[in-house]
Amino acid sequence: MLAALTKGGLNAATKSLAIEYAKKGIRVNAVAPGIIKTPMHASEDHEALGAFHPLGRMGETSDIAEAILFLDSASFVTGEVLHVDGGQSAGR
Repeated sequence: MLAALTKGGLNAATKSLAIEYAKKGIRVNAVAPGIIKTPMHASEDHEALGAFHPLGRMGETSDIAEAILFLDSASFVTGEVLHVDGGQSAGR
């Protein structure tokens, strides 16, 4: 429950700050990652963790970096929470 409350708060803050700072030319966006392959997860768990995502794999750190680069380059995008989670947020 705490994770859901935290995510909801971050989503609301992203949208609120985007509106507040838009007139100053400042864009505010967020990236909501899925399960990302990092040293935090043991390699023997990767297959099981990847199964949580419809794409059938864990995300790579490069997937997150590419999303951030996209948001940085998209000058007409603000207030967006970009889910980089292999389809997990779309539901199953």
